[in-house]
Amino acid sequence: MSVFFHKDDQLEELGDRILAATWEAFSTLAQNQIALTWLVYDLPAPINTGGALTPEEFWKYSPRGYSYRGVESIYPASVVKLFYLVAMHEWLERGMAQPSAELDRAIRDMIVDSSNDATGLIVDVLTGTTSGPALAPGPFETWQQQRHLINRYFQSFGWEELKTINVCQKTWCDGPYGRERAFYGDMMENRNWLTAIATARLLHSIVGGVAVSSARSQSMMALLRRSLQPEDLLADPENQVTGFLGGGLPLNACVCSKAGLMSRVRHDAAYIELPDFNPYLLVVFTEGKQHSSNESILPFVSHQIAEAMRSLSN
Repeated sequence: MSVFFHKDDQLEELGDRILAATWEAFSTLAQNQIALTWLVYDLPAPINTGGALTPEEFWKYSPRGYSYRGVESIYPASVVKLFYLVAMHEWLERGMAQPSAELDRAIRDMIVDSSNDATGLIVDVLTGTTSGPALAPGPFETWQQQRHLINRYFQSFGWEELKTINVCQKTWCDGPYGRERAFYGDMMENRNWLTAIATARLLHSIVGGVAVSSARSQSMMALLRRSLQPEDLLADPENQVTGFLGGGLPLNACVCSKAGLMSRVRHDAAYIELPDFNPYLLVVFTEGKQHSSNESILPFVSHQIAEAMRSLSN
């Protein structure tokens, strides 16, 4: 079990109640089709401070938390882009990749617009690989080892939560072809996998200003910031608010998030600030074809959590 947050009786009761309400409201959502991790930052909390604390000091802080099926491996869709964002900033910080206007554009488009094309470039830069036709066995083995660089980077963190993740695949509109399809394995066993709890800890590190560096964490937070204003949402039909966690919040909420959506999953990971409430972090993964198209489930859960925060903040 994770050590970066601690269980709390009050959160356990509230979390269980919120899940029960969710299953009552959405009767076709099975208990094994949702995973949730929720962190509450009781004040004073060392988050969103611009990196005022060292990583050593930050990790001594243990927020209250609740998790349901938080360790279950689930296909993450575009939530994986949060991991590629951190890795890309690490490469830039170490001089393993060279900054450029084109790379900046790809980083922005990967997070702000959730562009799969931009993500493909980021994965190429991170690993020194490119897509294309099938390769002979020797070169393909080398290519695969290069693609696992991202996994090796995150395993180097030594976090228990990251032991079971797989973050080495590009994201697609139609799907992989050629060497990319072969890399997935015959049964797609090498596809990306994340857990709600691993995603929560990575986002927690960004919010805490200790992902790569203070300045880079702030840069990541700026890209993750979502507008909840109706005119902005109407102007962008593929926004990452409508049908996601931000859709269940009042317009004056501050939301930094990364959503994921495909034909079989709908996910979101968000750091949320509401006026007069303690800040909190929420990761919700849902699975099932009938649920991925349902734009009501994640906003419902988010609204329930926000209402629970009212009692926790008083």
